[in-house]
Amino acid sequence: MTLVGPPLGWLQKQVGVHACMDQSTGESTGESTGESTAHSVAAPNVGAFVAHPGTETGAHNLTEKYPLGAPISSLDCVDLRALIVAAYRWLAAHTEEINQLNVYPVRDGDTGTNMVLTLKSAWNEVAARGGDTVGEVIHAAAEGALRGSRGNSGVILSQILRGLSQGLDGHSVLTRHQLSPALQLACERAYRSVPSPVEGTILTVAHAISEAATALSPTVTDLRTIFAYLVAAAGQAVQQTPELLPVLKQAGVVDAGGKGLFLIFEGMQRALMGELALPGTLVAPAPLPAPPKGERVLPPVRWGFDVQCLIEQPNQSVDVIRQAIAAMGTHPLVEGDERLVKVHVHVLDPGAPLSYAAQVGFVTDIVVENMDEQTAQIEAATAVAQPQMVRPQAAATADGAQMSAEIGLVAVASGDGFTAIFRDLGVSAIVVGGQTMNPSTEELAAAIASLPNQRVLVLPNNANIFLAAQQAVELAAQAMPSRQVMVVPTKTIPQGIAALLVCNPASNDLSKVAAQMQEHIAQIDTGEVTEAIRSAEFDGVAVEVGDFVGLHDGRLVTRGQTPEEVVFALLEQMAADESDLITIYYGEIIAAEAAENLKERVRSRYPDQEVELAYGGQAHYHYILSTE
Repeated sequence: MTLVGPPLGWLQKQVGVHACMDQSTGESTGESTGESTAHSVAAPNVGAFVAHPGTETGAHNLTEKYPLGAPISSLDCVDLRALIVAAYRWLAAHTEEINQLNVYPVRDGDTGTNMVLTLKSAWNEVAARGGDTVGEVIHAAAEGALRGSRGNSGVILSQILRGLSQGLDGHSVLTRHQLSPALQLACERAYRSVPSPVEGTILTVAHAISEAATALSPTVTDLRTIFAYLVAAAGQAVQQTPELLPVLKQAGVVDAGGKGLFLIFEGMQRALMGELALPGTLVAPAPLPAPPKGERVLPPVRWGFDVQCLIEQPNQSVDVIRQAIAAMGTHPLVEGDERLVKVHVHVLDPGAPLSYAAQVGFVTDIVVENMDEQTAQIEAATAVAQPQMVRPQAAATADGAQMSAEIGLVAVASGDGFTAIFRDLGVSAIVVGGQTMNPSTEELAAAIASLPNQRVLVLPNNANIFLAAQQAVELAAQAMPSRQVMVVPTKTIPQGIAALLVCNPASNDLSKVAAQMQEHIAQIDTGEVTEAIRSAEFDGVAVEVGDFVGLHDGRLVTRGQTPEEVVFALLEQMAADESDLITIYYGEIIAAEAAENLKERVRSRYPDQEVELAYGGQAHYHYILSTE
């Protein structure tokens, strides 16, 4: 397999890695002098890292087991578990930083959230299974990441872990000789997971890491030196992403997924250098007696509780809530708007954040996980609701008997209006999610598994959910090989609705139905109106914070001072005068009367087109438009 990626340049020449490390001490000698910009990949301040309260001993870390200055020729299963924890924590500490690396200045950056929740699922599976070899540990991590992967970046990360699992299968310890081929397999799986690989993404960084491992001199066997070298290669690759992907350069950012992968490896490297304190029991656990059959084993590490909830109609701003939650524990993830706030935090006392949440709004979707229970499986890694199964009404036959549809339908949607529309169109299971709340592979697989149908179609309705949907189909095939499941590649909610309008659920030919739906969605144009959260310029469109912007099929094309002004500019960009039907879906922050007034104005502007109005109830986006 030929992989396309940036040359390592100076890295390939540093076979002794003297530029990266002082081999006599194993300590880093290179420092970044670049300013902190959107392009910077300099290591964040170690002081900014906050560990779980109550889990750190200060003295117990990998440098206690492997003193600095002494080479590390191999790592065992306990060490690998410690590295996975370090990677997860370092990535989690920078979640919002990655989320902000959004190409367009709109409120939909979620790459950091997707990657950290994917890695959290990986760790939870490791904690549940244990493992006596590095092969068993990485296999558990890969399985957990596969099921918990969210968004395209999370799916690619899960495939990287699957490649590592394949390369380390059967090995009891990790050495340089196992690491290099395993990284090559990880890179190959990452590229194969994407139908049309694009450079300047997480793939480029995965390739650079693999290439760096291969370029190392055979005499370099110290894993501290090797990881420092891999991190340097990853950092350089991240800096190159804007040169390989013009849209990143135009936005002034590096690739978010690539930055996330860099941080994962940097977290492991920092743990090897003793720069991240880790729970002592992960490094040198005391042997546990075999429990009686059927008894659960609780780990000796006190992790605390993972608390998640939704706050509806909060009486405080998101920033105020974020500060309050952050003061209660670690790894806070607080995001939302004036209507709905999603909260996720790790605490020792789960009552504290829940009590606070109840004081500032109406609390729903509460999830509390005891992270001390090593056998507990992750059930809800985000505040997104678990898959909501909505059964269609059975069709009545001529003789009055009831019969269910032959083809079951799964769709991803958010907003009570869109949920009702999909229900009315016969969707069998709705998975709550969308632009900023990508469902996991396991949630999609659970929706498929919940249906009694032998034939199932999945509508992701978002390009960033494609890969997770495909993985869910693979899991469904493993669980029930006789079931036929296909993904209809709908990129937007309007495409999903249009596809359902031509779906014949009574057909026995799933491929034919899917092809007809896919052919129809090619005729659908989608427009979105939202508010800019930063100043930027794209293709001659200058945007200031607070402006309203219009996106045509995901590309920013116009701006204005009001949402309605942008609607008309967007319809012009979409060549609405050449269409037969214009549909306006208004969001939760738009009053019904204002939406009705807009519909009448659109009808006046486009008298030859049919104009329809529907309530979508979507967050963040004032209006979603479609023409066909």
